[in-house]
Amino acid sequence: MHQQNLRQLALAHQKLIPDATEYIGKSGTLSMIQHLGYVQIDTISVVERAHHHVLWNRVQDYQQDHLNHLVKDQQIFEYWAHAAAYLPMRDYRFALIQMNAVRRGESRYFNRGEPQLMTEIMAQITAEGPLKLRDMELRHRQVAGQGWKSSTGRRALEQLFMQGDLMICQRQGMEKIYDLTARCLPVDLDLSEPDLQQYAQYLFDQTLRAHGIFSLKQLLHLKTGQSLQKAMRQIIDEQLQLGTITPIQQTNGQFLYVDTQALAHTLQPQVQLKILSPFDNVLIHRERLEQIFAMDYRLECYLPAEQRRFGYFCLPILYADQLVGRIDCKAHRGEKILQLCSFHLQEEAKSWLDQDQFYFLLMQELERFAAFNQCNVVDTTEIKFLQKWQS
Repeated sequence: MHQQNLRQLALAHQKLIPDATEYIGKSGTLSMIQHLGYVQIDTISVVERAHHHVLWNRVQDYQQDHLNHLVKDQQIFEYWAHAAAYLPMRDYRFALIQMNAVRRGESRYFNRGEPQLMTEIMAQITAEGPLKLRDMELRHRQVAGQGWKSSTGRRALEQLFMQGDLMICQRQGMEKIYDLTARCLPVDLDLSEPDLQQYAQYLFDQTLRAHGIFSLKQLLHLKTGQSLQKAMRQIIDEQLQLGTITPIQQTNGQFLYVDTQALAHTLQPQVQLKILSPFDNVLIHRERLEQIFAMDYRLECYLPAEQRRFGYFCLPILYADQLVGRIDCKAHRGEKILQLCSFHLQEEAKSWLDQDQFYFLLMQELERFAAFNQCNVVDTTEIKFLQKWQS
């Protein structure tokens, strides 16, 4: 199968190529989260936060308050996928596996809550209703004095959240408001914990729907255990026999599996340009990104400044069906200026893209991106050659 077909198929499954199905407003936001399976939450705010950025790129008339409304409507919830994320409420039972493992003390990371403090927090929220961390801190400082540490409270809250006793019922900005899980779940929700085979099928279905192309490793993305691997291999064998997926052997001998139904549809190349979030779902499998899009992408904000090649928070640029470069931006919201800090075009892209069209579309998208970031000026001072295409 031609590499271009793989790229287009992957982008279509990620809803980054326009199709006849339109996702609009709050209902479109819900449908998109259900389609993708999750949208990662991130706190970095050098530009608009990742969860809003991912949805803005896919949903017409996306508004940031859609997420709070959908949480309040019990349509989505916050929990841990491979990271903190918004997930469809219909998939809640599949989070019970991790919740119950944390409750049994099997987690390496979420096992440091003090039992007495956890009991006190549960009693406080039961009596007083939803609480922010700072509300809880104030109460416990009044009781325990200045010696009480907020880190202790954070760990207790985190464990109560991870084991499913508390849920985040709202956010004010990035500040979380917690309530009892029993108050946040729909009354008719299926709360039966899935068995291993059901969980593996859930992971398979989600990946097939949202990505269309994947390897065994990508199906399991950071999820370990020989039993789960065995269950997933069994599902792959079954789906191969049913013809749901088609195997494609790579030059290294490894297999990618492709949505067979999607292979029957010929996609027309789209002349489009999108600035993606570093946490976009299409980027999350770095190995897959290299296999299909030939991009070695790393987020550099976690590196010392002297080790960065592309910038603190470099955003991948999607042009047509290829990832062709990176642009590092910073939103100065007080001054309403979107600053362009650096720009890098992939060397191989220079030989085939129409530069006039590309840079015109890039400046158009940067203006749209600036508005999304509550800015009305795009500052190209650091990248002077872009001024030629700036309107």
